[in-house]
Amino acid sequence: MAQVADTTDFYVGLKFRWQDGIWEIVEYDHHKMGRGGAVVRTKLRNVETGSIVENSFKPGEKFERIIYEEKPAQYSYKDGDDYVFMDLATYDQMTISPQVLGDAAKYLVDNLEINLEVFEGKIMGIELPKSVTLKVVETAPSFKGDTVSGGGKPATLETGLVVTVPVFIEPGEDIVVDTRTGNYLERAKK
Repeated sequence: MAQVADTTDFYVGLKFRWQDGIWEIVEYDHHKMGRGGAVVRTKLRNVETGSIVENSFKPGEKFERIIYEEKPAQYSYKDGDDYVFMDLATYDQMTISPQVLGDAAKYLVDNLEINLEVFEGKIMGIELPKSVTLKVVETAPSFKGDTVSGGGKPATLETGLVVTVPVFIEPGEDIVVDTRTGNYLERAKK
C-alpha cells in the first residue's frame, strides 16, 4: 500500500509522486494570503532529470510519498561526468549521473560510505552521512589581528564545494562539513 503525504507533512528532502514524475522538495514555505486561503510554495527537483520547478499547492493536497529501499555502497571514483559506486553487499559497480546525485556530488570523497536510495529497481539518489571530512585547497591567508572581526572567510574544498570557515583555517587542513546544511563544523581530529 502506498503511503500518502499532504502539504502539512512537507519537509526539505521529502520525495513524492506528482505529474508523472518523482519530485524532491528543495525548499518550501507556508504562505498566508490576506483574505484568501493559505498556499504552500515549493521549489522541487525532479529526481530523474535534475530539473527544478517552483509550484504552489493548496493546504491539504495529498500525494503518494516515495519510500526508498536503502542499499549500502561506497564511492569509488569519477568516470568522466559520472560517479562510480560499489555495492557493499554484492561488490557490483554502479554508475550514477550527476543529475541523479544533485548537490550530494559536492561531498563525495574516495571510499565514502553512503546509502543508495532505490525505488522500483532504479537508483534515485544517495543518502550521505551527516558530516564528511574534506581538505581545504584554497582560502585567503589570515592576518594577525583578524580574529577581532569574528566572521569567517570562504574556503574552496577538494570537491569544489565552497564553505565559510573561521579565519584561522589554512589551505591543506582537513575540516568537517555538515552535509545537510553545507556549513563548517570543526577542524578534523588527527
